[in-house]
This record gives sequence, structure tokens and C-alpha cells, in this order.
Amino acid sequence: MSGPVATKRRLNIRREGWPLARPFAISRGVKTQADVVVVELSEAGVTGRGECVPYPRYGESVDAVVAAIEAIEGQLADGLERRQLLEVLPAGAARNAVDGALWDLQAKTTGRRVWEIAGLDAPQPALTAETIGLGPVAQMADAAKRLRRAPLIKVKLDAQLVIERTQAVHDNAPDARLIIDPNEGWTTELLQGVAPKLKELRVEMIEQPVPADADDGLLAYDCPIPLCADEACHTKEGLHKLVGKYQMINIKLDKTGGLTEALALARAAKDLRFEIMIGCMVGTSLAMAPATLLAGFATFVDLDGPLLMKQDRQPGLRFQAGYVEPPTADLWG
Repeated sequence: MSGPVATKRRLNIRREGWPLARPFAISRGVKTQADVVVVELSEAGVTGRGECVPYPRYGESVDAVVAAIEAIEGQLADGLERRQLLEVLPAGAARNAVDGALWDLQAKTTGRRVWEIAGLDAPQPALTAETIGLGPVAQMADAAKRLRRAPLIKVKLDAQLVIERTQAVHDNAPDARLIIDPNEGWTTELLQGVAPKLKELRVEMIEQPVPADADDGLLAYDCPIPLCADEACHTKEGLHKLVGKYQMINIKLDKTGGLTEALALARAAKDLRFEIMIGCMVGTSLAMAPATLLAGFATFVDLDGPLLMKQDRQPGLRFQAGYVEPPTADLWG
């Protein structure tokens, strides 16, 4: 007699486009739509989901991400596990979508929440930044008026009108805490010139002010405002090279390649006395959901991607009074 036939996992990949409520500009370009890839892994009557946002800054495209995931379909069908995934796909968006789907599938299969499986405390509502995109001073002032009750605002900047734009946001949302993000758009000299005034405007952190491959000048500069590595930090490998340049790192699942590596990065960063920011690309609540589990590590949380959408997926994360709540089981995990 033959034994029972092992159930194969089934892979489904979807390309999705989610229009934004309004154009969203940063120093390197403007987005009007979030282009995401959703991975679904089905086994024994349940389906786990994960979402990623391919990012051109890192040489990614939707087509390339889909192709990378399709290339490991056979291994996924045969039971590839999360730890094995770290060796099969490099850090990046493709691995993130698969990693998220594997976590979700395990949660649904075992009847346990992901934070229980990962050995984390149950997540609590977390204060999240709400972002103002780059634009003319008057436009950014208007955006600040709309967000004047937000406890924490993140301001996108480039190398032009740095003080004027920040001043406009401060004046129109005077009670909000401010963090700013030039997305590699400055030089060290510009940073040195504007930092004292930004400190006066109560800016609490500057995210990736200079290009990731040109940040050695930060070693010799004692900035009065903490600096956060974003594009300069992807995984725990190379983390030691950031010591002395930055005081904080931004952990994004699309950079780490998923929650599995993000947890390892968070713990390694704490060992090196880095503070942590939990960030996101512009995606739906499905992309943000795994990242909410990292909020307990963080000084700053920036998971407002769904708030930039014209419409989020349902069910989605709940945002209230500046806080994002943990995902329900029917969304993820």
C-alpha cells in the first residue's frame, strides 16, 4: 500500500496598482500609484499572503520581482521554510513578499498569531508619522494645516528651500513633532549649514541626508540632530560600518527581505546601540501589517503608507489619532 500523498503548496502571484489620493513627491521623483506584488501561498485549505513594493532605487521592477518569485515556485511547493528562503533569495522586495506569505501561512495553519510564533510581545497601537510630500512652500504649508492635529509629521525635502519648507510645516502644525527626510538629496556641507536652524525648529531626526555611498563625511561631523540611515542600511551585514555616521537605522521590510531578517537586524542594531525607526514603502495595509510587529523596538514608527492611498484594501489597518493598530488576523498574521 502506498502512503498518503504530501500536499504541495500552491503559489499565486498578483501585480496590483493602487492609485494615491494625490501625487506624492520626494527628492528623486513623483509617484501617483503604488505598484505592488502580492504573493499567496495555499496549503491544506488555508492561504497566507504577503505584499512587497519593488523599488527602482534598488534596481527593482515589478516584472523582475515576479520573475524572481516564479523561479522558486518548485521549492515553495516542496515546503521551503523561512530560514531556507534567506539563502534562496537576496534581501529585497521579492523575498519580503514570500517571507510575509510564509509567516501568514504558518499563523493560519497553527492557529497562532505571528508575534506568538516569533516570541514577541503582543503588539500595541503605535504612534506613526504622517508624511508631507515635497512641494512648493505654500503647498506644504497647506498639507501641514490638514495634519495640524497629527502628533508626528515626517517632511520630505530636497536641497532647495530647506528651512523655508520646514518652517512652513512647523508654523502650520506647531504642536506636531517633526522628522525630515531628504532621501539622499543633500551634501554634508548643506547638512552642516541647515542643522542648527532645523534644531531650533524642533526637528527631532534627519533621515538619510546624504547619498548612501557618500556618507563618510558624517564621521567627522557631530550633528546636533540624530541622523538615521535608510538607503545606507538593508540587513545586519555591514551594520558596523554605520557606527559613528548615524545614531539610528530605518528598518523596512522591502529592504531586509521580510520580517525574518528584520527581526535579526533589529536585535543586532540594539546590540550596537542604534536607535530604530520602522519605515515603509508606499503600499497597502497588507505591506504594513508585518512591520507593526517591530514597533516595540522603535523610537519612531513610519507606517502611514495606506493613508496616502485613494483607497486601501479591506480589511485594512486601523489608524486613529495618529496611531496605527496591530493587524487583525483576517488581514495578516
